[in-house]
Amino acid sequence: MATATAILDTLRTQLDTTEYKKLHWEGSFSDYLNTVLETPGVTRTAYQRLYDMILSHGAEDVYENKDKLPRYKFFTEFATKHADGIYGLDRSLMQLVNTFKSAALGYGTERRVILLHGPVGSAKSTIARLLKRGLEEYSRTDAGMLFSFSWKTEDGTGWTKDPMHGEPLQLVPEEHRAQILTMLNDQCQKPYQYEIKIKGDLSPYSRYEYKTRLAKYDGDWLKMLANEVKVYRLVLSEKDRIGIGTFQPKDEKNQDSTELTGDINYRKIAEYGSDSDPRAFNFDGELNIANRGIVEFIEVLKLDVAFLYDLLGASQEHKIKPKKFAQTDIDEVILGHTNEPEYKRLQNNEFMEALRDRTVKIDIPYVTRLRDEVKIYEKDFNSDRVRGKHIAPHTVEVAAMWAVLTRLNPPKHASLSVLQKMKLYNGKTLPGFTEDNVIELKRDALHEGMLGISPRYIQDKISNALVAHPNEDNINPFMVMKELEDGLRNHSLIKDEDQYRHYKELLSVVREEYEDIVKNEVQRAIAADEDALIRLCGNYMDNVRAYTQREKVRNRYTGNYEEPDERLMRSVEEKIDIPEGRKDDFRREIMNYIGALAIDGKKFDYKTNERLQKALELKLFEDQKDSIKLSSLVSNVVDKATQEKIDVVKSRLIRNYGYNESSATDVLNFVASIFARGQTKK
Repeated sequence: MATATAILDTLRTQLDTTEYKKLHWEGSFSDYLNTVLETPGVTRTAYQRLYDMILSHGAEDVYENKDKLPRYKFFTEFATKHADGIYGLDRSLMQLVNTFKSAALGYGTERRVILLHGPVGSAKSTIARLLKRGLEEYSRTDAGMLFSFSWKTEDGTGWTKDPMHGEPLQLVPEEHRAQILTMLNDQCQKPYQYEIKIKGDLSPYSRYEYKTRLAKYDGDWLKMLANEVKVYRLVLSEKDRIGIGTFQPKDEKNQDSTELTGDINYRKIAEYGSDSDPRAFNFDGELNIANRGIVEFIEVLKLDVAFLYDLLGASQEHKIKPKKFAQTDIDEVILGHTNEPEYKRLQNNEFMEALRDRTVKIDIPYVTRLRDEVKIYEKDFNSDRVRGKHIAPHTVEVAAMWAVLTRLNPPKHASLSVLQKMKLYNGKTLPGFTEDNVIELKRDALHEGMLGISPRYIQDKISNALVAHPNEDNINPFMVMKELEDGLRNHSLIKDEDQYRHYKELLSVVREEYEDIVKNEVQRAIAADEDALIRLCGNYMDNVRAYTQREKVRNRYTGNYEEPDERLMRSVEEKIDIPEGRKDDFRREIMNYIGALAIDGKKFDYKTNERLQKALELKLFEDQKDSIKLSSLVSNVVDKATQEKIDVVKSRLIRNYGYNESSATDVLNFVASIFARGQTKK
């Protein structure tokens, strides 16, 4: 039996303190200058470090309606690793990262409050959380390291850190900065994309210590730094309040601007004799502790006016005004987020014009592309997270479909439904609509995605469906759609009866679409006899080839040559709505497609042509459905032969489409009831 000592001894053999020592490096000011020469990136500003952190994860080009957009892996791969993956916001994130890039290069946006603006639940907080977490991890890497300094205590037994984690180069006197910067920039050993600069001055505390100790060394600042200052590796941490700050509005009566800029430590006034002595001041406001990193303002526009005034100087001048002290330099990214009603209030408040002028607004809308919305829910509702219940196919998809539909503006095209618009956005092709039409649709709906149902509501209702049916081994789309509809009446963000009716009508649209989806799946499962499909395809292609080349077809049974079987060809083509007047074009299109494959040395397979595959499957289904007598399922009287065929179809649904036994039975019964009602669509 293992003892505690044996367990600890095993762990000790795996212990490696190398990383700990790197993160807790300490050295002299001279050592730090050597580090700057070797790795000039340690001197980056907060915006430069944040931008480089995002780029360090890499990017890939994606295309959205003919536009090439960068997709930053920080918001995909890194975010997914931390269960915070962001989907469908490539354009908004590109604008955000471009803003960071502009700020990193000093083009002006570094003097602005970055404001993420969008409806509730649109991932604003998630983006802020990721940026903070990303900076924390980046500061622990060689590429993202940064440093600060501490002062030797008066008794010489310890060290006191600069409370605002200042950059060690700020210790260089103003009159010597130009000279030392020239030497550093000329002699740094690695190519550096930014110029090494010294921005800002020391915090009031370090300024006091500097002046006091400089007098001790008769003005010899180099000797003073060598004996009184120690440089150390700075690791950003929100939990430890080092370089990462978060501020959340409270009740106005309990708010105090000292929460941002620090407050007097009244217990130390007696020790130091003055409330303006920096040693008797706690530089622990969110803007103080976030220096060198990032500060997040949650629902920033709900802040009291006094707080907003603090933001003006912090953003534009990179300075804050602690009580009893002169303006103090800061270097940090100020990121806020707000929703539409609060932003409109800012726009309508003439007294807030100065803040509006210092704000860069980045719209973070709801997702309007179905496949991205599905990914949001699949993060939480998948086989790994949901144990003991099978999630039937399309359960998450129908919920996502409804959410997206609530966010879309009605299309101006009379021939286009909102469901078809959603499909176009999702990358589907529709007759008569090109990618240029999709671009036009988006241009006509610039604020699309700023209203509608939040992903949180969808997540809540899927959760309800999971626990509301304890005796079921699966949840299906109908359970979720019932939860979505039942919750509408009590939804806090539905403003009036018209909106309620509109959302309910969209649920009916989703139900109809789901019926079409499962009917198609059952049809394909019935027609999934591979050999029969190949035979049907071969027969069809023989007739099309003869027809287009004005030849006859050899009857495989009689050996006689006959005219192409027009009835067979039309029975296939009608399944995908090829009109009589377009049949020649379609047949030539198929033959040209086969010819193009042959030129490339590829063999024709009906599965490579989606429209032809669908037509063949529907034709085979029509030929076989009567032999299966699916509609007899609803009568509960099924003969043995039919039951065997139904079991084959059920096994195909399980194998090919992701159903389990009970959900496959449910969907077969549902589709059977549709056939029994005579509602089969061509």
